[in-house]
Amino acid sequence: MHDIARPEFFTPRHFNRLLRPFHPSSAPPQHHVMDLGLQGVHVIVTGASGGIGLETVKLFCALGANVTAHYNSQFGPIQELLASNANLQHVQANLSKEEAVVAMFESLSAMPHGLVQVVIVNHAIYPTLDVPIARMTLDQWNTTITTNLTSSFLVCREYLKHLERAPSTIKEKAAIVLIGSTAGKYGEANHGDYAATKSAMMYGLNLTLKNEIVKIAPKGRVNCIAPGWVKTPMAEEALKDPRTVYRVLATSPLKKVAMPIDVATQIVVLASSTLSGHVTGQVVMVEGGMEGRLLNRPEDLQGS
Repeated sequence: MHDIARPEFFTPRHFNRLLRPFHPSSAPPQHHVMDLGLQGVHVIVTGASGGIGLETVKLFCALGANVTAHYNSQFGPIQELLASNANLQHVQANLSKEEAVVAMFESLSAMPHGLVQVVIVNHAIYPTLDVPIARMTLDQWNTTITTNLTSSFLVCREYLKHLERAPSTIKEKAAIVLIGSTAGKYGEANHGDYAATKSAMMYGLNLTLKNEIVKIAPKGRVNCIAPGWVKTPMAEEALKDPRTVYRVLATSPLKKVAMPIDVATQIVVLASSTLSGHVTGQVVMVEGGMEGRLLNRPEDLQGS
């Protein structure tokens, strides 16, 4: 049997040569920053005055996007950013009200940034009191469903309506990023209302929208980010309890609570048609590798 000589491109020496950066001897190494394709793209972030929303606004602004920061009642955190970000505008609306969402998108069309290209559906409430389903009032259930889920439907609906009338240059960057939660994947005892809204967004709404947006914008994409616990002002008090921290981290190999920037960067990745142009209908879990929930405390197992 004759030996067959390996082609040159299979040799380690050749691969090493390919991997070694080439720099002309007369010029210093050049460092390039990847263009995420967000420069001048109009992005609206709902619920922008909270921890994740605010960090997301900052990041999009830094990347050159034209950003609209939405808020309902807390304008203060957004106001502080306006002076230092010429590409930032703001809008107020109660997204639980159909007429308010319709009016918001109409007003955005007439504002400096023009038609919305990317929507980050970030707003939500998380009832702080622990209430099991057996004790939950219909009023609480309806309030959470309306505030989290119905409002998200309204935002997506009005966005798609305006996208239908948009020129192809606007449609090129079309994307929706929904914000889910580990509660939507694993459920959450005593917060069934919140878990139900997040599960609906992560699966039913996400997977439906990704098939519908392409009928309007052929390159349009819809994805979802699902964080676990995040160090936001809303979670700060709860995370002071060591027992809570233990339950949060017990099934996480990274053994740390996420920061808002951890979530914001993943939102930007999915919003970018450069990085995620062939990614749609996905749920990206940002929870440090969490494998589930601890259902029982040691005292719960005594006598079992």
